[in-house]
Amino acid sequence: MAASGGLSARRAGAIRGEARAPGDKSISHRALVLGALAGGESTVAGLLEGHDVLRTAAAMRALGAEVERDLTDNGPIWRISGAQWRSPERALYFGNSGTGCRLVLGAAAGAGVAARFDGDLSLRNRPMRRVAEPLIAMGAKVDAADGRLPIDLHPGALHGVEYALTVASAQVKSAILLAALGAKGKTTVIEPAPSRDHTERMLAAFGARLDIAAAGGGRRIAIEGGQQLKAASVEVPGDPSSAAFLAAAAAIAPGSDVLIRNVLVNPLRAGFYATLKEMGAAVEFVGARNLSGEPVADIRVRHAPLNGVVVPAQCAPSMIDEYPILSIVAAFASGTTRMEGLAELRVKESDRLAAIEDGLKANGVIAKSGLDWLEVQGRNGDVAGGGLVKTRLDHRIAMSFLVMGLASEKPVSIDDAAMIATSFPDFVATLRGLGGEIAPQ
Repeated sequence: MAASGGLSARRAGAIRGEARAPGDKSISHRALVLGALAGGESTVAGLLEGHDVLRTAAAMRALGAEVERDLTDNGPIWRISGAQWRSPERALYFGNSGTGCRLVLGAAAGAGVAARFDGDLSLRNRPMRRVAEPLIAMGAKVDAADGRLPIDLHPGALHGVEYALTVASAQVKSAILLAALGAKGKTTVIEPAPSRDHTERMLAAFGARLDIAAAGGGRRIAIEGGQQLKAASVEVPGDPSSAAFLAAAAAIAPGSDVLIRNVLVNPLRAGFYATLKEMGAAVEFVGARNLSGEPVADIRVRHAPLNGVVVPAQCAPSMIDEYPILSIVAAFASGTTRMEGLAELRVKESDRLAAIEDGLKANGVIAKSGLDWLEVQGRNGDVAGGGLVKTRLDHRIAMSFLVMGLASEKPVSIDDAAMIATSFPDFVATLRGLGGEIAPQ
């Protein structure tokens, strides 16, 4: 069950045992959207049943697809029967989910429907112009005067474009590719650096044809409009961003040894684990295999002495969601860790750089940040703790500082844990099962 209210985590010894991370959030969103666009019935096993993904499921129903959850002996199976999308009667509400909102905006533009897109206060403050602009260039009619939600989409005939992203963004790229399915002619997206490629992989699994080639330091992805997707069966692996919290807990608590089962290890999502290993943690990928077109493995992490490192800007696309928890690992390392290329963290669920810096300082760790960088002065395992962290409605900030409390001298508290359910509903129970001590504040 998801926790609500404030929580406090305290040091209780080593973190040991086996665990599973929830289903990958990025893949879960995409499986629902593509299943709703495809002909026939698609099935999805291992879907993340967090708030964000469930709102995408609700949006698919509102747009005309049939979405049902069956409980089987092997766990829940989601069945999605695709349909010709229709304009929904009410606004599509995405809560805190930027991924769901941006992907569905692109898909709905391609489907030629009218819809209003809205979200909670946090999502209303996140930038949407970066998605609206390429869709408008394709012929979509999007009312986004201030670049924020709510946004009104009106039916428009789309045509192919060649669009060069200024910043590598899987969400923007995916919105364009999904819109391109309903566009006339070829659409090409050029990204300056490779971003997570789940949309490309899953489009291929649903029968779409894409041309993908290297372009400088990035990639060039082209797709012809008018393609009809075919139903597919998807098995969602564990989310590497959620698994990162379990891995970090093992890395910072002396004597720890944790095996995290069935985790996505797509190289465009595995930057955190490479960095953790570079810092000195004992990290192994065990039993590498393929699952629904994606590489997966079990990840074993054991505690070892940690050292500060420089994480260059080119690493950011492969670990953009893991910088909050990486900052916690950096606090327990020896020496300074500098992370660069982090401007995107200023416009996530919160201003994550500010939230990280404030939270670290509240717990006795020296940190400083700029527009797109963060430096953490490691305490060589001796983190004071004792602070109360303002989570700013951000699930990753909440989970990161609870992990800090598992190895700090004094407990670390957070003001609100309710939003953890957006991505990792069983976070508290999972850590307790590994020996962590987390209790109501």
